Amino acid sequence: MKTSESPRIKSSGVGYLINSIQTLFVGMLRIWTIPIVLMLSVASGFTTYYGLSHFITPWIALVITTAIQSIIVICSLEIAGMHWQANRIRYFSVVCSLLIALAASVSFSYFKFYEISEQDTLHINRLNQIRSDVKTYVDRVLIIKSEVLKQEHTDIEKASLDVSQAYFGTHSQIVEGYKHQVGEGPFWKHYNQIYLEKKQQQLQFDHDFSELDQNIQKLQISINDLDVAVNIEAAYSVMLENFQNVQLKINLLSGTIGQSLPQAPLLMTFKQFIADVQPSAAMWSDFSLFAFACAAMVDFFTVLLSYRLEFTAPGPLTADEENLVFECLRQFTEFRINANDELEMVIEKTELERAKRYNDWSRMFAVGLLLSRGFLRKIDNRTVEFAPNLYPLIAEKMADKINQLKAEADFARQGDADE
Repeated sequence: MKTSESPRIKSSGVGYLINSIQTLFVGMLRIWTIPIVLMLSVASGFTTYYGLSHFITPWIALVITTAIQSIIVICSLEIAGMHWQANRIRYFSVVCSLLIALAASVSFSYFKFYEISEQDTLHINRLNQIRSDVKTYVDRVLIIKSEVLKQEHTDIEKASLDVSQAYFGTHSQIVEGYKHQVGEGPFWKHYNQIYLEKKQQQLQFDHDFSELDQNIQKLQISINDLDVAVNIEAAYSVMLENFQNVQLKINLLSGTIGQSLPQAPLLMTFKQFIADVQPSAAMWSDFSLFAFACAAMVDFFTVLLSYRLEFTAPGPLTADEENLVFECLRQFTEFRINANDELEMVIEKTELERAKRYNDWSRMFAVGLLLSRGFLRKIDNRTVEFAPNLYPLIAEKMADKINQLKAEADFARQGDADE
């Protein structure tokens, strides 16, 4: 009586409880892996569709995206369930299909991650382009302004010298009879008029150029505000208004100084300034390692979790199938632990079985059943290895068999004692 209760006592101990909790936890992780794979596939599909839809019709892009993500998951599952030595052609065809699908997914997903990661950089580049165009335009105007003011200063000095020489009668244009006559004569009045006109012109230039400098200063301030403004549209409108004021002032000065000034640059519109990145081949020339890593990371996790899901995938068997599998596997004789730390067995007939013309149909059927359900993985044409989920099933059957043998032995001993 005590012997028959022993297994129950052992199975209700702390170790059994820990093992049950661990089994439940592992089972929940396997179940949780399925929605994670689906969510990763949807996320990768969205980014792939985004990039692909900029090059082809959207509904065709959706179909291709669905096919790409399906191939990634299916090929990952297939690779986990087979060894390259078992069927090299099939294995390499699956690997090539997976690599092609990954290349397409990562390539088109790269555009979306590039847009996200480079959005701030794009804003800075556009702002710097506006600054560069305006600076080039203003610098060329300021050079002409400097030359004009320098020429005006030279003309003023010459006019002042002419007035002074005319007053003392030493000017070269005075005839001999009127030279060295000091006073405000006709010559002095003529050159003094020229001097006053030059001085008035200089004052006007100083006023106009001062207004131009103020307009340029306002323009530069408004450009700097584009980087920190809360209402970017209003700030951009103010910047364009200030730029137009500068351009208008320069055009007016062009007629005043009598020479053509540089052509104003054509600044981008507000819609162009805030436009999103449009996927193009130029994104690859300006390669972003971060965007590429993000795109590859999503597909990598999809492949990894799909592989692990199939690698440890449960394959439910009925009670009759479990008994059939256990009895058939017991008929094999060659077992060993392989490099994967899994139990490996030879499924070919032994030399003795071939000599006896042994019919191994039943046990090969069991092998085929376990391969299809994911309990066995084929290594090559003559060997298979146990999947992790097969060990608990065999252990349970072995425990039942041991308990049955113990019960029969106890019953036999009790019968001998009664006699």
